[in-house]
Amino acid sequence: MNSGQFSVSSSNYMELIDITPQVGKEIAKSSIQNGICHLYNPHTTAGLTINEGADPAVRTDIIKALKEIIPFDLAYQHMEGNSPSHVLSSLFGCSEMVFIENNRLVLGTWQKIYFCEFDGPRTRKVLWRISS
Repeated sequence: MNSGQFSVSSSNYMELIDITPQVGKEIAKSSIQNGICHLYNPHTTAGLTINEGADPAVRTDIIKALKEIIPFDLAYQHMEGNSPSHVLSSLFGCSEMVFIENNRLVLGTWQKIYFCEFDGPRTRKVLWRISS
């Protein structure tokens, strides 16, 4: 079994960062031809998702919609002041699973894997494990 981690750096408070190239590079280095890639984000104010990657406006639209859905001015009790980030992390989840065929990710034509930063800017990590 192959496993490891890589860093992701954000430059904004909320940002969807395409991590597909990093994941693809780890798969290419492995000997796994057909299997599953498990991705895990060990942070409580960030998430992972798979969505369209062809038009960068989709990422902007997702963030815009999230800001409308989750109130940032609610009287949250959490003292750190980042409760909306925790809510968003729970909605998105902390893991993804992607099939591998012929030593490559199996994604739809327009799909990319995104690290979802909800409390940046920060440097985070993504853990991965590839199994056959």
